[in-house]
Formats: sequence, structure tokens, C-alpha cells
Amino acid sequence: MAVAAQALLDFSKPVDVDLLESTVGLFYGAGTPEQRTAAEQVLKTFQENPEAWTRVDTILEKGKTQQTKFFALQILESVIKFKWAALPAEQREGIKNYTSNLIIKYSTNEALYRAESTFINKLNLILVQILKQDWPHKWQSFIPDIVAASKTNETLCENSMTILKLLSEEVFDFSRGELTQAKTRELKLTLNNEFRSIHELCMFVLLNTRKTELLRATLTALAAYLSWVPPGYIFESQLVNALLGLFPQAPFRNVALQCLTEVGSLQMPLEFDAHFGTFYRMFSQQLVAILPPNTNLAQAYEAGTDEQQAFVQNLALFYTGFFKHHIAFLEASPGDHEVLRLGLENLIAISYVDDTEVFKTCLDYWNVFVADIYTSSCQASMATTMGAGGSGDGGFSFGSPAGAAANGAVSAAGSRKALYAGILSKLRALMVNRMAKPEEVIVVEDENGNIVRETMKDNDVLMQYRTMRETLIYLSHLDYEDTELQMLEKLRGQMSGTWTWNGLNTLCWAIGSISGSMHEEQENRFLVTVIRDLLNLCEITRGKDNKAVIASNIMYVVGQYPKFLRAHWKFLKTVVNKLFEFMHETHPGVQDMACDTFLKISNKCKRKFVVLQLQEQQPFVAELLDNLAATIQDLQPHQIHSFFESVGLMIGAEVDPAKRDEYLARLMAPPNNIWGTILAQAQANPAVLQQQEVIKSLQNVLQTNVSVCSSLGHPYLSQMVTMADSMLQVYRLYSESITAAITSGGPHAARSSFVKYMRSVKKAVLRLVEVFVDKCDDGPLLATKFVPALMEPVLGDYGASVPDAREAEVLSLFAAIVRKLKGLMEPEVPKVLAAVFEPTLGMITVNFEDFPEHRLKFFGLLHAVTNHCFACLFGMSPPQLKLLLDSIVWAFRHTERNVAETGLLLLEDMLKSFAGSEYATQFHQAYYTLLTREVFAVMTDTFHTPGFKLHCKILLHLFGLVRSDTVIKAPLWDVAAKGPTSYASNAAFVQEYVCGLLSSSFPNMTPVQIQAAVGGMMAIEDKRAFKHHMRDFLVQTKAFGNAETDQLYAEETAAKIAEANSRLQAIPGMVPPNQVNDDMADA
Repeated sequence: MAVAAQALLDFSKPVDVDLLESTVGLFYGAGTPEQRTAAEQVLKTFQENPEAWTRVDTILEKGKTQQTKFFALQILESVIKFKWAALPAEQREGIKNYTSNLIIKYSTNEALYRAESTFINKLNLILVQILKQDWPHKWQSFIPDIVAASKTNETLCENSMTILKLLSEEVFDFSRGELTQAKTRELKLTLNNEFRSIHELCMFVLLNTRKTELLRATLTALAAYLSWVPPGYIFESQLVNALLGLFPQAPFRNVALQCLTEVGSLQMPLEFDAHFGTFYRMFSQQLVAILPPNTNLAQAYEAGTDEQQAFVQNLALFYTGFFKHHIAFLEASPGDHEVLRLGLENLIAISYVDDTEVFKTCLDYWNVFVADIYTSSCQASMATTMGAGGSGDGGFSFGSPAGAAANGAVSAAGSRKALYAGILSKLRALMVNRMAKPEEVIVVEDENGNIVRETMKDNDVLMQYRTMRETLIYLSHLDYEDTELQMLEKLRGQMSGTWTWNGLNTLCWAIGSISGSMHEEQENRFLVTVIRDLLNLCEITRGKDNKAVIASNIMYVVGQYPKFLRAHWKFLKTVVNKLFEFMHETHPGVQDMACDTFLKISNKCKRKFVVLQLQEQQPFVAELLDNLAATIQDLQPHQIHSFFESVGLMIGAEVDPAKRDEYLARLMAPPNNIWGTILAQAQANPAVLQQQEVIKSLQNVLQTNVSVCSSLGHPYLSQMVTMADSMLQVYRLYSESITAAITSGGPHAARSSFVKYMRSVKKAVLRLVEVFVDKCDDGPLLATKFVPALMEPVLGDYGASVPDAREAEVLSLFAAIVRKLKGLMEPEVPKVLAAVFEPTLGMITVNFEDFPEHRLKFFGLLHAVTNHCFACLFGMSPPQLKLLLDSIVWAFRHTERNVAETGLLLLEDMLKSFAGSEYATQFHQAYYTLLTREVFAVMTDTFHTPGFKLHCKILLHLFGLVRSDTVIKAPLWDVAAKGPTSYASNAAFVQEYVCGLLSSSFPNMTPVQIQAAVGGMMAIEDKRAFKHHMRDFLVQTKAFGNAETDQLYAEETAAKIAEANSRLQAIPGMVPPNQVNDDMADA
């Protein structure tokens, strides 16, 4: 292999194609694993050689295997994408002519074209890469040339259509992150200007050939262009008629429908509405011949071929695309109402097809459709109010234009609801019948038909549920009576006939999803019927699986209506007692769901449980505490923790401190008894603490305390005082045992089950203290009593322990303390940093893999110190501060996204704090160039694109500092070496420094490009404009491919999501009841 490698890599001689083919063959599996590895290295070295591209023509001419030819094309593609501008003009012209001639050679011979279709497709892609570089300025005749050549040969024409399709996709669909914004605009404009020739070619083919392959290629190319072409080319030519003529023909049906979908989805000026109306009527007439009315599309789809199923999918896309943009015109034309309703009914029929992607397409449209009708009905209601003088500045006048406009709006909205009444009713039935499973339901049917506990959440199903819930809420607002009627009819059907798991599930999920969307009296009446029927069904049904399904549905429904439960104490008490029954049911998932629902209800109705209700002897919480042991006896530890958290919420609602402390003492009596008993036994015999069951018991007691503390808040103080000393004593004892075990047993001992159990107790102690710190409202008490008590047993233990015995939770605990106490913690911060800084850095800087939790929490602690005790950094010595900055650089270099993001956020805050301090000049003189260089390094590699937004913010801040001398008041360059007058200003120095940095890093960029890029960076002050400029810069560096560039646009995506959420929050019932902040309603 070594001799072969030497011969292949000797570029002073012609390439040995046979030897290359054998090497490629070894790489693709013909040899041993060792030979494959060696072959890979040889091929990689060959590919990276600057002269490799000059051998491509020989390899393609003499190569016999597809793999070898594709290897050659990869070399050619790489040169075009990354080094094209650096090649001499004659070489670029040579590559361009060679590629064009090779394509013509293969595509003028039909047999060769069909046999080598994969190879031709790759050649086409390479030609498009050349076009992205040279067209239009250096290849102005490309479109006329390809159009003229296409009319000479049908196979050549077919391939030309493929090239034109690829060109449109590259410019309009895939240019983001690949081309600069200016280049993208230029290509789009040129393609638009040249489209006349492309349109003429397509029409020439559609009207003059009957060759199936060519027609399909032409239709596929058209589908790529129709989304952006000027409207005149569509409606002022024979194009639409040609497409509608091909639509009924089976070989062209799907691809013609894709073109028709693109036409129907176009947004155009109002003057084209009549064209779209005619287009839709003609399409509907054609469709009736293919798809007779009342066809059961769900059954037809199930039994259909791949082509027939694709037709149903494409039909869904056609209807949803057309209705989104043109339904208003059809609504305004009474003559089109029949054909409009027929299309919507077809779309409802398609919505019943058992295919996830088809249903998602339909559902997305139904969501938009009902939201639009709901919005117009709301606007009509407002217009009615204004017209009646209910709001606005002036009174109502019968003759006023405003009144007339209002009446017109009301009339239009009312007629829309009337027009779609039947459609909306069918949509309600669709949503109820196909409702997706909500997140709260964890009792599910598996693929074998068994009822089991869900083990993994399906995010697609959850997204589908949210969309369906939103849609059903709109539908409920539009007609409460029909919604209620349909649901109660289906419930009666389940009660009277043979009920099914799926039927009851979808119904109950739908009932739960519309919480808050009905009038209160109607909702109360509706729920009384639903809950009563479900409870009755649970009583009369036999079989564990059946009971589990009904129980999960009862729990889901009651959990969604806290407002109803607050208003009806009897129902609330009955429901909670039913949950207590379900807590004794051992069917998988039922107990978990009972505890989850109890927590949800306790959170929303907590005040009702501590107030003495009518006809009750004592508050419900007192009754609950009397029967505590019996209620939780069948629960698992994690379920008990959830139960205690629920009761903690109730106790927190008690306003009388004495009663609250009494309830807390009664609640914590069982775990306190276990804790006290174990510690008493340990005093007599310390070996008791080494027993596995004892360790588990201690951990469970601590976790129970964490649950209560998290829900109860500051009133937990009395219990914390009881636990604190003994808890830290246990922490110290287990620390000593763990260190001893690891010291004697080595690093492997840290992974033993015995050490893991002991560490779980330490982690629970730290978690309890952290939660208490977060909930405690008395800062001085924390600072004077609790923090000093932690210093020796927790901090001292961290520094003294071997690395494998250090708990990452120590770092997060002290970060929480710093965030809580802020300035009160400043005297202690130096001690904290002294104890954790160097020991932790020693653990995490060895590599990027070990101690992942310590990494994140260490930088979290530094971030807390920077934000809340920044003055402490001034006390650091220069070596310590350098170490701190190096650790931050190390953090944002990390390939773990969350660690890198933490490092960048920390750096951003630290830079802002130093810029506003008296040490700004000294700090930036020491670290400005280092930080600039390091941020550019991570911004331009391919591993840190998720941090693009923060990279931009930091660089914008750094460049902004040098625009004036108000922050940095001395030179940033080395005055001793260069003299004080070497640069006119810090801005001039930074510009030269960054230009030099980028020149050395990106030799593919010309000096002019670099000067322009850096000049823009220094001059732009607007955040948005700076981000756009940096995206263009990254495209020019050729450092990013398609997969990574999505992250560069993440912020814009997040802004769109936030805007949509704020819109939904204005609609009653749209925010889930358990996310509504309605604590006052529980008072």
C-alpha cells in the first residue's frame, strides 16, 4: 500500500487511473479494515493536493467504476466551491467548457443518458456550482445557449430542464448561508429577467412533444419556477390550460398537480382574482372525473398504489395552498360557494386518511382557516359595539359612514359563519375523532394492544395535540352549542353502546383541551355531565386495563378544569378522594398519573383545602394529614415525593403561621421519625450508615424534604432548622467514607454502587440547601447563620476530596447563594473561589469529555460572581485574572453547546462590567486582542454555529469600544515595541489587527474582500445590520455548509414564535389552565 500511495501522490507524473481505481475499491470495502483505513488516508491526501483537479479529466475518461468517477467529481466540485476565484481565467474557462461538453456528450445519447443518470445528475450539480460563481457577468449567454441547444435534441432538452430546476432551487431555496445577500439578489434578478426564454422553452415542449420523460422533466422544472415568476407568464399564456390538459392523464397527474399547486399558492394583486376563480372552477371540473363526489378517501388511500397515495397527498397540498391565499374571492362570489364547499369537504375527507404527514398538512390549514373565521367574527362583534355607541369617542349615528361600515363588517362576518356552518360542524367531529394524546396522559396502548405506562414522549404527537387543541378552541368559540352537543352525543354513544379505548380517549382528550373556551354556566353544566358519566363508567366497568383507561381519562379531564373545581367543593372533594383511590391501583401508570393530577389540582385549588368548607368538620388538609399513612402506603418513593409536594402547596396557602407550622410538623412527622431513628442507631453503631437500605431511606427522607421545601417556600424554615445540623453531620460522614473508598480502591471505586448510593445522599443534602436558599426570603439570616455553617463541611470537603469524589452540586449551590445574597456574599466569595477555582479547573481542562456537570456548574458560579459580586474580581492578582479569562475562553471553545453558551454569556456580562469600571483601560490593554482573536476563531469554525448570535453581540461590543476613547483611554498596541504614534487611534490598530488575523486564516479571500468585510464590522452599529454583515462574511470565508447555517437564523425564528404566542394569549382558553397565573381566583 505504501508503494501505491507513493505512486498515486507523485503529481510530477500522469495519474495511474488503474491504481487509483484499486485504491478506491479498497476504500469501498474490497479490502481488510486496515487496508480500508490506509486507502482512506491516501485518497484524502490525493484530494487535498492543489494539483488534484488537473487530473479529473483523465480519471473521468479512463475510469471504469462509478465510485472512481464520483471521487473525481468531488475533487472538481471542491475546487469550484472553495478555490474558483483563485484560479486563472483560462483555467476557469477550461473547466467550464469541459463540464458543458461532458454533459452534452452524455445527454445527446439517450441510451447513455439513461444508463449513467446518477453520474449526469452529479455533473449537473457541478455546472450549477459554476453558474453560482460566474453567472451572469462571466457567462451572460448561458440561458440563451441552453434554450437554443435544448430545441435540437429531446434528451438534451430533458437534461436542460433538470439543470434549470437545480438553478432555480439553488438561487431561491438553498442560497441562504451559501451566497452573500448581494449575490443572491443579483442571481434572482437575472433569473427573473431571463425567464421569458425559459417560459418559451417550457411552452414549446408542452405543446410539441408527447415524450413522457421529457414532459415529466419539464413539469418538474416548472414546479421549481412557478413559485416566483411574474404573473403574466402564468395567466396571459397557454400555461394553465396546458397544465390542466395534462392533469387528467395518469402519467403526468402528480407532477402536473404539483405545478397547479404552485400556481394556486401564488399571492398576486387583486386584479388577478378573477383568473384564480376561473382556474379553480376548471380544476374542480377536471377533478370530478378523477375523484367522484362522496369517495371514501381514507379507504381509497389505504388500498391505493404509491402513485395514488401521492395524488391524495398532492391534492391536500393543492387545496391548502389555494385556500390560504384565495378563499376570500370564492367567498365573495355566491356562484362559487358550491364548488368552494365541495373543495373543503374533499379536504375534510382527506383529513381522515391514516397518514401522519397528510394529516399534518390538513391540520395546519384547518388551524389557519378557523382562526381566520374566529378573528373576523371578533372584529364583527367589535364593529357592532362601536356602531351601537358602546365604545369610541363619538356616539352612534344612523346615517354615519362608520355605522354603515360596521354593519357591513357584521354582515360579512355573519355570512361567513353561515356559509361554513356545515364545514365547521364536520371539523369539530374531525378534531374529536382524531384528537392527539396530550402530554399529561401517560397510560397508553402499546403496539400489542396492551395498556401500559408511557416510557418516552413523542414530540410530534405533542406538537400535533397543541395545534389540534388550538383549532378546537377556535371551533368552540364559534359555536359552543354544537361543540357541546357533539361531545355529549359521542359520550352517550360510549356509555350506551360498546365503548372503545380509542373512542373514549380521543373524546376525553378533546373535552380536556377546550377548558376555558365556553361560558361559565355552560361549562359547569357540561362538566357535571361528563365527570358524572365517567365516574359511573368507572364503577360499572370490569377489567384492569379498562379501568386504567377510564381512570386516566377521568384524571386528565379533571386536571384541565381547575376553575370548575374551585367553584364546586363537593366535586373537588369527590375528585380528590377518587385520586386517592387510584393511588392504590397498581396498574402501570395509574398511580403516577394520580399523583401528577393531584399536584396539578393542589396548585390551582390550594386555598380550598385549608379553608373550612360548608358541612365539613375540619379543613380538608387536616383530614388528609389524619389519613396520611394509609393514603401513601402503596406509592413508590418518587410518587410519595410528588404527594408531599402537593400537600406543601396546600399548607403554603394557610395564612395563619401557627396553623401552617402545625400542618408542616404533622406532614413531616413520618420522615422525621425515620431520620431520627436512623441517626439514633448510627450513634450506637456507625456501621448502620453503610447499609444500603439505610442509605436509600436517608436519601428518600431528604428528597421528601426537597419536595416540600420547593412547594412550601419560606415557611419551610422551621423544618430546615430542625434538619440543618444533623444533615451536615451526615454529609461529613459520607464524605469521609467516599474519600476513603476511592483512596483505597482507586478511580474505579467511584463508579461502584456503594459509593454511588452514598453520593446520592450528599447530592440530596446539597439540593435541599439549594432549594431552601432559593425559597428563603430572609437574606441576612442566610448570610449570618446558614452560609457560615456550610463553609467547612461543604467547601472544605470539596477542596480536600479527590476529584472523583467532588460533587458538582457544590458549585451550583454556591452560585445560587451568590445570586440570592448578592452584595451580602462579597466577604465570602474569595473563600469560595479559593476552595473551588483551581481544583475544578484541574478537573475540566484535561479534555472536553470528563466531568460534564462540573464544567457547566463551574461557569455558572463564575457567571453569578461576575453579575452580583463583580467587585471581588478586582481583588484578584494578574495571574488569577489571566487564569479566569483563559477558563472563559476554554468554555466558549467547548464543543458542548450548553457549556459554550454559558462561556459566551459570562464573557458578554464580564466585558460590559469591565467597560463601566475604573479598570477598563488596563483590562482591555491586557485582553482585547486575545478575546477578539478567540471569538473570531469559534465564529468561523464549523462546531460553534449555535453561538453565532452571541459571537456577533460580543464583537459588536468590542468594536464599539474603540470608536471613541471614552472607555479605553490608552493605546491597545505594544507602545514599547511600536511607539505611541504608530497608529492614529485604537480603531486604526484594531482594523489592521483584524485584517491581518483574517488574511492569515482565510487565504482564499482577497485583500479587497477582507478590507471591505472588516471596514463594515468597524462601521456598523446596528445589531441587525451587523448580524447580516457577519453572515455574508462567513459565506465569503467558505467555512459553512448548509447543515450548520440554520443556526445563524435561530434568533429570527425565535422572534416569530414569540409573536405567535403573544397573539394566542389574548384568546380565552388558548393558554392551558395549568399555565395560567390565577392565584387570586383561588383566594
